[in-house]
Amino acid sequence: MSSTVSYWILNSARNSIATLQGGKRLYSRCVSNRNKSKWRLFSQTPPTLKHSCPSGGFTLWKAYRHTSTEEDDFHLQFSPEQVNEVLRAGESTHKILNFDSGVPNSVLRFESNQLAANSPVEDRRGVASCLQTSGLMFGIFDGHGGHACAQAVSERLFYYVAVSLMSHQTLEQLEGAMESMKPLLPILQWLKHPGDSIYKDVTSVHYDHLRVYWQELLDLHMEMGLSIEEALMYSFQRLDSDISLEIQAPLEDEVTRNLSLQVAFSGATACMAHVDGVHLHVANAGDCRAILGVQEDNGMWSCLPLTRDHNAWNQAELSRLKREHPESEDRTIIIDDRLLGVLMPCRAFGDVQLKWSKELQRSILERGFDTEALNIYQFTPPHYYTPPYLTAKPEVTYHRLRPQDKFLVLASDGLWDMLGNEDVVRLVVGHLAEAGRHKPDLAPRPTNLGLMQSLLLQRKANRLHEADQNAATRLIRYAIGSNEYGEMEPERLAAMLTLPEDLARMYRDDITVTVVYFNSDSIDAYYRGG
Repeated sequence: MSSTVSYWILNSARNSIATLQGGKRLYSRCVSNRNKSKWRLFSQTPPTLKHSCPSGGFTLWKAYRHTSTEEDDFHLQFSPEQVNEVLRAGESTHKILNFDSGVPNSVLRFESNQLAANSPVEDRRGVASCLQTSGLMFGIFDGHGGHACAQAVSERLFYYVAVSLMSHQTLEQLEGAMESMKPLLPILQWLKHPGDSIYKDVTSVHYDHLRVYWQELLDLHMEMGLSIEEALMYSFQRLDSDISLEIQAPLEDEVTRNLSLQVAFSGATACMAHVDGVHLHVANAGDCRAILGVQEDNGMWSCLPLTRDHNAWNQAELSRLKREHPESEDRTIIIDDRLLGVLMPCRAFGDVQLKWSKELQRSILERGFDTEALNIYQFTPPHYYTPPYLTAKPEVTYHRLRPQDKFLVLASDGLWDMLGNEDVVRLVVGHLAEAGRHKPDLAPRPTNLGLMQSLLLQRKANRLHEADQNAATRLIRYAIGSNEYGEMEPERLAAMLTLPEDLARMYRDDITVTVVYFNSDSIDAYYRGG
């Protein structure tokens, strides 16, 4: 079975080979309908040359060299121990121990994990608490066209939100410390930092723009600061504006210029949650997603979506785009289910190719950048008439937490491409049941011979590995290793993890997941006045 699975996966990829000038063997980046690259890129390859794709997927005309050789042993499989080692490498678990006025935090703990398909990984994640105000922030940032934008947004967005929530007095203290060159008040405490920063050399530039933002907030003379909804809305848009302006400003340092260009010309979708007591706000721009796992009084579990994907399948998003552009562009705003035929999400940070005028793009790129070395895509899509076509303005959802709200799942689209909302809730509940915390009580699925067979496979899978201690790991395991019935196939999982780097992205995306567990006792105490 393992040889059959890995043979099919790898050899179906070989079917997408095309030989171009010079006889070089190249692979087009083809992905099934379940997992599409966000950017459709066009290269110098003639438009008449298209490559077939397995599973009826679409084709990207830009080709990528496959570095594996004919002699590679494609049937090599990981052992169960190796599978667990790979899946658990990015795990993170953190218990929330702090108390607020003697009442435990409404967040009990969180579990997180990440599995790369791109090299380097383009997803980022972050968790931080606001030190000058109250609340915990959780974020998932899904990069495309490189990791630079996702890295920058993951490092900077929480600071903009935290500053937006500060009182006038706290902002004055910040500004006073800057003017007198004294140590600044700490703004954030990172519980899960997005990773080692590649932007250490430009931190001062970023802080300068953050300072300009809080100076503008000071000028508003608001005693208590912005509301959480306003803070999220303004922070997303302000950071995106700063990303755009930083590369337009004259910068003498070459490292700063190059990094700023990479951030602006790559992109990132973002979904973040702010939890303060029973108040949960979720801000989303793009196709990351957030859902709640809810256990009703009768013990049944259900899923409550907190976000809507911003893509061509969202009719409200399609209507928004048509309202913002002339009627003559109604047929060209979305082509092949993509914004202007190139981008899957309709909201994102960066991606100035879909925001700036052609003239501005040309003037920036003519400043002597080595765009090839910086991996900058120079491409203006057809029908590019009335930019901007893309926005980082988020949709903000408010939910008042109840004792029956047990957990929150935030994840990049690499998870949702593979698993539905209800599947995710079912798997987390199953994880809790294995840990003895909850009894799963979900609506039963109809039984048939196929399902019976899959249950037998599931029993076999359970014998091959010890139970995951991290719910995010369990979700990733099932996202890439489950069959059509949603049950685990160890051979498929091992085959997916054994794929060479340059083939992995054809079959799955980067997957990043954070599961936040709520403290039902604390939430119940809030409503009881305790």
